[in-house]
Formats: sequence, C-alpha cells, structure tokens
Amino acid sequence: MKRLGQTIHLRPEAEAEYRRIHVKIWPEIEAAIRESGITRYSIYLKDGVMFAYFEYTGPDDEFDARMAKMAEAPRMKEWWAITESMQIPLETRKADEWWANMEEVFHQD
Repeated sequence: MKRLGQTIHLRPEAEAEYRRIHVKIWPEIEAAIRESGITRYSIYLKDGVMFAYFEYTGPDDEFDARMAKMAEAPRMKEWWAITESMQIPLETRKADEWWANMEEVFHQD
C-alpha cells in the first residue's frame, strides 16, 4: 500500500461550483478511481489551497500504468477538463504533475 498527498490551489471564483460537482461525482469517475487501485481518497480545502490524500492498494510495479490508464478514460478526460479549469497548479510542481505530489514526512498507524 502506498499513501499519497498532493496539493493545488483552487480559483476563488470556482469554489462554489467545485464543491457542487463533488457532492456526488459521476459514477464513471468513481468506478475509474476504484479500478485504478485508489482507496481512502479525500480532498480538503482551506483558504484556496486544496490537499488530496489517497491510498494506492495495487502492486507497486503497476502504479504508473494504472494511473495512465485512468487518465486515458474518456469520462475522466471530460471530468478533468472541467476541474482543471478551476485549479491553479503550484509553480514548483514537477513537469509531469498537475497536482503537486507531496513528500510524506510523518505517519502513524
């Protein structure tokens, strides 16, 4: 199991809509997330900063391929086209990231 944290900014004018569409995400998005091996997925928001936490439960050597497969799903592309227009990525993110991956510095079970 792999734990991941990510961060991005939310455009202030998009907050109400972002919250509205996340009350109940599309069934195809829920299914794609599950099929990719993602569990315990949460997004938090404070003062325009979003933090996402999720756990990947699949084999380590399949992570990149499963994330790529999820990204290629037509409904996921449609969902991300909507949500990405509401977001402002961190300037310090890596070239292949939209949400910036964070380093875990502490964990306690």
